[in-house]
Parts: sequence; structure tokens; C-alpha cells
Amino acid sequence: MKNLQVHIDNHSGFCFGVVYAIEMAEEILDQQGYLYCLGDIVHNDEEVNRLTKKGLKIIDHAELHNLRDEKVLIRAHGEPPSTYELSIKNNLTLIDASCPVVLKLQNRIKNSFDKDESIYIYGKHGHAEVIGLLGQTNNKAVVFQDISELDLETLPKNLTLYSQTTKSTDKFYEINSILTENGITVNTNDTICRQVSNRDKELREFADKFDKIVFVSGTKSSNGKVLYNVCKERNPNTFFVSNPDQIEQGWFLENETVGICGATSTPMWLMEQVRERILTF
Repeated sequence: MKNLQVHIDNHSGFCFGVVYAIEMAEEILDQQGYLYCLGDIVHNDEEVNRLTKKGLKIIDHAELHNLRDEKVLIRAHGEPPSTYELSIKNNLTLIDASCPVVLKLQNRIKNSFDKDESIYIYGKHGHAEVIGLLGQTNNKAVVFQDISELDLETLPKNLTLYSQTTKSTDKFYEINSILTENGITVNTNDTICRQVSNRDKELREFADKFDKIVFVSGTKSSNGKVLYNVCKERNPNTFFVSNPDQIEQGWFLENETVGICGATSTPMWLMEQVRERILTF
């Protein structure tokens, strides 16, 4: 035995938007035994597998077109207006678990679009939340993952800047500064979720306290990639895992301290399983 001291970060785990969506899903699953969900309810395969065993049926937009007279859960990422229009046409009952932070952002982007502003969104191409945001602009807003994608010389001299809610606050303001330094007037809208962005600081402090860090997240989670890098920058001895089976005993030395943390899409039960696995070494 390596006599490891293992601690889970109290600030890690689901954000309130994901908690809300999962609670809604479980309530309906308990009532009727099944429920359709448009896209993965959360970017964590282990949690999705747990809920599919309870009767959650994950469908995509193509399958939604063929669905009639059913209940469908809208996950925390939100959806574009076209999804709501289709639900009326197909007599679908939408269980809308869109995160309030995302809904507010959608509304702000729609207002900017109605004012004919040039809208730029810092976000991940093809991400579910971003697709919903683009839908507020009839897909006319410009989405970019990195400032290098933009031709600064041909950008509008006045533009409105938004961000996907789970992006890095530091990166967002770095982009804002580069645009301003290049003579562009930017109507800046910091729309990053503070429950997510505040975890940057919390995780830096957490990562400092331990010899080794095990970061638990699904590989599809954008937020997970951002927060993992936050930990890795502060503590180079940070390891990324999606489930307990990926943990290697060789990562740890005798009497070391180990911190476990995760993304806003990482369930607490999974981090607890990781802790139990490490304690067997």
C-alpha cells in the first residue's frame, strides 16, 4: 500500500444547469420509464450510460424529425428556434432544461441581431450551445475558436462580441484586447458563466495543494478541456481520466497527496469511484 491521502474538490462536479436537466430527466423516467433526449444530456459518457439504463433515449435532430406525440428533453445547452418550430409541427412536448444562463445569452444575441449588429461569437465550432446561439441570428453570426481565424484587416470597424458560456475568461479578454488594439470598436458582452469561470481560480488553488492531481472528465466536454489545462499549468503532475479503469498505479509514489477534481459535466459519484480506485493502490 502506498498510504496515499486522497481528497475530492468540493467545488467540482455538475454546474446547476446540468443538475437541473438531470433532475428533470430522472423525475420523468421514474414516472413513465423512458424519455427522449435531444443529444447527450451531458458531455460525460459514464453519466449518459447510467441514465440510458434507466430508460433515457438519446436522439439526434434527424431522428427528432420522425418523432411524433412524445416528450423530448432539451438539455442545458439550449436549442435554436427551428427545434421549437418542429416540436409544434410534430406535436412534441418539450421538457425544456435549457440553462438559464444560456437562455439569457440567446436573448441578448437575438436582440443584437434585430438591431443589425455585426455579431461575433467566441466558441467551439459545432458545439450544441453554439448551434443554438447561431440559430438566433439565422446562422449569420461569425463563430471563431481562435483569433487567428479572423482577418483583422477586413473585420467590421464596429462589432458585437459574445462568448460561449463555458469558454476561458482570460482568453475572451485577450481576444477583446487584440481587436481593440487593431482599431476595432468592440461592443463587448462577457457572457461566460461565472460558476464555470470562477472554477479557474478555485482549481488553481486546489492544484497547488497536492503532489498529484487526477482530473476526471468526459472527452467531449469543452469545459473539461479548459479546466484540465488550468490544473496542468499550475501542477504539471496532473492526469486526465474519464473513468477509474484509466488510472495507473505507477502515477503515485509512497505517502503522496492526491487531489481529485473535474468538469462541470463530471458527476460526483464518478469522482468518488476514482477516489476509491486510487485508495486500493
